[in-house]
Amino acid sequence: MADSEPPRNMGELLETADPEFREVMTCVFDIQAHETRTYLALLDHPGSTVEELADELDRDRSNVNRSLTTLMEKGLAERERRLLDPGGYVYQYTATPLPEAKTRLHDALDEWTERVHAAIDGFGDE
Repeated sequence: MADSEPPRNMGELLETADPEFREVMTCVFDIQAHETRTYLALLDHPGSTVEELADELDRDRSNVNRSLTTLMEKGLAERERRLLDPGGYVYQYTATPLPEAKTRLHDALDEWTERVHAAIDGFGDE
């Protein structure tokens, strides 16, 4: 695994001596590194539109839109429709608050650890 390549699964994450928050988030929530970047950008810029995030992240709007869809499916972002004065509307996105995301990360890791312990404890009982 290259230094710049984040862990892709729990096994690789466990092999990482000093994982960064971004790596843990990407692995545990099973999202891509660019989706984690999008989440972190949303934390810094709540209420952003796809266009604003695309400019901030220097990415194509369609790619940012797909990242936001994934984040919403994972419960890491919310979308709200804002009506425009001349008519029409725009969607604004907000990240799930960091404390809530951290709690979800802890819970997911705790559940995984419990399953691993159960597998260890149950080995040989067949």
